[in-house]
Amino acid sequence: MAAATRGRRKFLRHPSQVVALAFAAAILVGAVLLSLPIATHDPGRAPFVTSLFTATSAICVTGLSTVDTPNYWTPFGQVVILVLVQIGGFGVMTLASLLGLVLARKMGLRTRVTTAQETKSQAIGDLRSLLLGVLRVTVVIESVTAIALVLRWWLGYGESFGRAAYLGVFHAVSAFNNAGFALFSDSLMSYATDPLIVGPISIAVTLGGIGFPVIMELLRQHKPHRWSLHTKITLLMTSVLFVGGAILLTALEWNNPQTLGTHHGFDKLLVGLFHSVAPRSSGFNTWDNGAIEDGTLIATIALMFIGGGSAGTAGGIKVTTFFLLLIAIIAEVRGEEDATAFDRRIDSRAMRQALTVALIGIAAIISGTIALTQMTHLPLRDAMFETTSAYATVGLSTGVTTELPPSAQILVSGLMFFGRLGPITLVSALAIRESSRRYKLPEGRPIIG
Repeated sequence: MAAATRGRRKFLRHPSQVVALAFAAAILVGAVLLSLPIATHDPGRAPFVTSLFTATSAICVTGLSTVDTPNYWTPFGQVVILVLVQIGGFGVMTLASLLGLVLARKMGLRTRVTTAQETKSQAIGDLRSLLLGVLRVTVVIESVTAIALVLRWWLGYGESFGRAAYLGVFHAVSAFNNAGFALFSDSLMSYATDPLIVGPISIAVTLGGIGFPVIMELLRQHKPHRWSLHTKITLLMTSVLFVGGAILLTALEWNNPQTLGTHHGFDKLLVGLFHSVAPRSSGFNTWDNGAIEDGTLIATIALMFIGGGSAGTAGGIKVTTFFLLLIAIIAEVRGEEDATAFDRRIDSRAMRQALTVALIGIAAIISGTIALTQMTHLPLRDAMFETTSAYATVGLSTGVTTELPPSAQILVSGLMFFGRLGPITLVSALAIRESSRRYKLPEGRPIIG
């Protein structure tokens, strides 16, 4: 008995393991709740695989769904999904630490270390103020977004105040957490040209995607030259990808009659701008992704793979990872020994971590695509789009998610879970021992290229 207890303590001593187990436990609880008869409109219960897939998608703030959310799930089921989205976006360990802080007014060292792992905080001592700041930011952004949406649906579309409030709160939470769950069968396609609907949602998606550390630094420090390197990189890459993505996607789809071809002027730009934000992890769509051009599909896959900011609700390999890879290439082409950015030399360990994250992501997507094509016989374009969306926790689909057999649903669920926790977190959860050599081997230089 004592040996078993010691074994459990040894296995759970790394914070990453606790985070992984907490996410898995939350998914199982959500799946059980969604399996209750009260959760679905259809007689009986939802198949457990369907409930598990939906719970995983919600906790991992992805948005992929094998069923029609507004018509399949009852209000009870929809509220369960909304709660799971909030928990997943905020972080299971972050939420648990906040509850412990509120109830007990104190935090143990183990809880602080675990929460630091989840929030990517580098300082354990300031976690109390950090967590309260995260809570305030979340409440404020979701509340402002919800108010804007409620007023639009109530006053602009004639919805009852109760219905408008329900729609506003649901989509505000889904947007800020980059979840992509919508209470409309066509996502937001019916509101594609309404800036008062897609505007607030886009802003909430962007704020959630840049990450809590960046948001809180912007609130504290208003002088750009004093921003941290992480904030500068995140804002730069977010802006570049937003503008560049909007120009590229709009140009590629400009004459496509199934997407932008039927729109005019400002409406085309609005839809194009929204779909520059959507692949960054939002999961909402205002055009049919199954009808986009091949070039647009490849560009969207690239944007999904890059994702958003670290320690936020977005997925992908993160913009900081992509930026470090870019400057590493630039430094190598120039023959420079160190990669630099904003008058700072980038640590070699950070560069190795960026390369590791990117290569693990590529391996996961390629492996998932191969497996999915074998399980379903989907066309390559649809299979790669689906696996990238799942791994990057984006939630966009070409329309094939509802056709996935149970085995493929489990595969996609695994990709969402792996993508949400992140390769480094998951790997470190398995490798609880850190080892370092006390000697260096002779240097070798194999031929490259």
